[in-house]
Amino acid sequence: MSQLTTRSRSIFDFASKKQELISLKQESENQEFWNNPDSAQKTMKRIARLEDQLNEWERIAAELDGLKSLLELDDGSLTEELDASVTKLEATLAEKEVSILLSGRYDPGNALLAIHAGAGGTDSQDWAAMLERMYLRWAELKGYKTEILDRTAGEEAGLKSVTISVQGNLAYGYLRCEKGVHRLVRLSPFDAAHRRHTSFALVEVLPEIEENDEVIIHPEDIEIEVYKSSGAGGQNVQKNMTAVRIIHLATGLVVTCQNERSQTQNRESALKVLRARLFEIQQQERDEEVSELKGEFKKVEWGSQIRSYVLHPYQMVKDHRSEFETGNTQSVLDGHIDGFIEAYLKMKKPNPVS
Repeated sequence: MSQLTTRSRSIFDFASKKQELISLKQESENQEFWNNPDSAQKTMKRIARLEDQLNEWERIAAELDGLKSLLELDDGSLTEELDASVTKLEATLAEKEVSILLSGRYDPGNALLAIHAGAGGTDSQDWAAMLERMYLRWAELKGYKTEILDRTAGEEAGLKSVTISVQGNLAYGYLRCEKGVHRLVRLSPFDAAHRRHTSFALVEVLPEIEENDEVIIHPEDIEIEVYKSSGAGGQNVQKNMTAVRIIHLATGLVVTCQNERSQTQNRESALKVLRARLFEIQQQERDEEVSELKGEFKKVEWGSQIRSYVLHPYQMVKDHRSEFETGNTQSVLDGHIDGFIEAYLKMKKPNPVS
């Protein structure tokens, strides 16, 4: 029990977070606080996040105190019940430990998830659709809200590309661990000879950037086109010019959105995606990772994958960065990918929490 208490204190710096909350609340009571609405809103969001975190840790501390009290009174009849409670609390602390690793500037916010079919033809497009389902299931398990902003179906099956908005606390922090090429090995359902095929799909993850953040898009920087939506949505969608295509003149980036019935909503969503892509390019240029704008994509083929999903001749999903693996492929494809995310986060942490 003492180890559990020590661990809970080491994971979360309660005192500093509480002091930060007090300081921010004092700042919000200043008469000039709302003179800058954008800054004020960010501060209020930070206050709300800190309050949620502190309340959760106070609940965990109360549970620890309760368990210690029961342990002192236990005559042996509560041993099994106490063991179960400690195990449950250990699992909660393990989850909190992972969330503490998500300390990046944009980790707490929403994410834009894009999936692109790569080398492999129809099999690759089907694989992209399988990944779409996997991430939608994962988001559902997390309690996140999702919205498909743009989707291009494959000629025979699956999809060529899809862009999904994932909204919820730490959505970007978790999903950024999934960025890269995903490889599938299976007996192809599209091959008459039922031979084994290898397919690839690229997963992109971008932070949702606020309009007033460091990426500013001026009206003269873009060209906006409207056209008829090609996706599902009923006759009204087909008749009305609701889909939007935005071209960023300086970079040549093209973003489309045809999910909403309203042209205005599609325009706002497309700008959101464009803002995120421009932000990513800025980050890459700062890090000197690329020299050309079109160099942002890795080649989607053999050798560049971050994770392999093998369905034949054996069953295994393995992450090539963290070496984390599991034989329960169906569970992974049903959205249970937290083990891979946690292993990657712990691997990337310079000084792991002890």
